[in-house]
Amino acid sequence: MQNITEYFSGKYKTKYAFKAGDTVNVEYEIKEGDKNRIQSFKGIIIKKQGNSTFTIRKFSGTIGVERIFPINSPIIKKIKIIMSGKVRRSKIYYFRNLRGKQAKIKSISNY
Repeated sequence: MQNITEYFSGKYKTKYAFKAGDTVNVEYEIKEGDKNRIQSFKGIIIKKQGNSTFTIRKFSGTIGVERIFPINSPIIKKIKIIMSGKVRRSKIYYFRNLRGKQAKIKSISNY
């Protein structure tokens, strides 16, 4: 039994302490041809599905962009929590319809 726990201890990442409404910066690896580079994606977490995936939404100009990341993906190099937001829902789908100043989330504290 100890061998199984040692095997899985290195494979999976620990639980992250973020939730819906938090602003995070995810650094992940992109493979372009034979080169690898790190790209960052900064946005607000719309939903977190248990311990499997989380969805981030950001605005690129006036267009909203969403990306789904698996939590235990080997391409994710670092997740940094920039700001913790105060929301009353666990999945903030209503955030997709908000524009301008309405699309701001009150912050709890800065990291």
